[in-house]
Amino acid sequence: MAGSSNVNLNRLTVFVAVIEAGSLTAAADRLGIAKTMVSTHMQRLEAEVGASLLVRTTRRISVTEAGRAFYEASRQILNVAEEALQALDQGGGVLRGTLRVATPVDYGAMVVTPVLVELRQQHPQLNIELVSGDRRVDLVAEGVDVAIRLGRLADSSHRAVRIGSYVRWLVASPAFVAARGKPFTLAALAGLPFIGMAVLPKPLAVSLESKSGKKQTVRFGAGFLADTATACRAAALAGGGVAALTDFSIGEDVAAGRLVRLLPDWSSPAQGIHALFPSARYPAPKVRVFIDALRAHVGVEAV
Repeated sequence: MAGSSNVNLNRLTVFVAVIEAGSLTAAADRLGIAKTMVSTHMQRLEAEVGASLLVRTTRRISVTEAGRAFYEASRQILNVAEEALQALDQGGGVLRGTLRVATPVDYGAMVVTPVLVELRQQHPQLNIELVSGDRRVDLVAEGVDVAIRLGRLADSSHRAVRIGSYVRWLVASPAFVAARGKPFTLAALAGLPFIGMAVLPKPLAVSLESKSGKKQTVRFGAGFLADTATACRAAALAGGGVAALTDFSIGEDVAAGRLVRLLPDWSSPAQGIHALFPSARYPAPKVRVFIDALRAHVGVEAV
């Protein structure tokens, strides 16, 4: 049975890079070392732990069951080590290493990116990686330090901090309104072409709530579907139909007259915006500083 004294812990960094990058070549590029060195590290690590961790073929690398379990443990070890090193710098306010943040496309571009740029300027030894996409990432498997989630949170072992909230407004372009007329009832609204998010379970249905608290779901007919919120906004700006878009993404468009808000007494129920990070005894300083900066940016008092 392998003991910690038999394992070169530096190889854990290489092993984690191989799993997250998906190949020896990509891991070598990520680490800045030769592919042959990565291969050697993996061979020696398997010999040290006495188990097969990877299955190599001519095209790709897959992980064995033992390798997946060992990867999860290796990530935890490396995270704890990084937290310990950063804790030494905490008193001096120095942040080092890499902060990897996953966000939805629109929220990442409009809200998170300016915060990360400012954070990088304040801490030049901290590298930033922003992963934007409208899918839910696996924080551990993809090596993400913080993920921003919009809407209802699924049960998980991750810790969550509330960043703020958002609602969706019904909007259309001025040209579309001029051509089709402005709806004054939900029934009239439902008869118009709709721009929906294809990734949603019911992309042509919108749950709404009035200022008086009345709730109703509007179901549209066939419409224009796109797989990102950014594309839906672009379609609305181009006159493609009615869209239900987040207030943070189109607030400036409405204020500037590029989009017209329809039935302003109605919007979607407010949903939360949260920052998720892997559970630990305490968040890494880089994670805590980023979350505090993001909360300050959107006007939420840090705690």
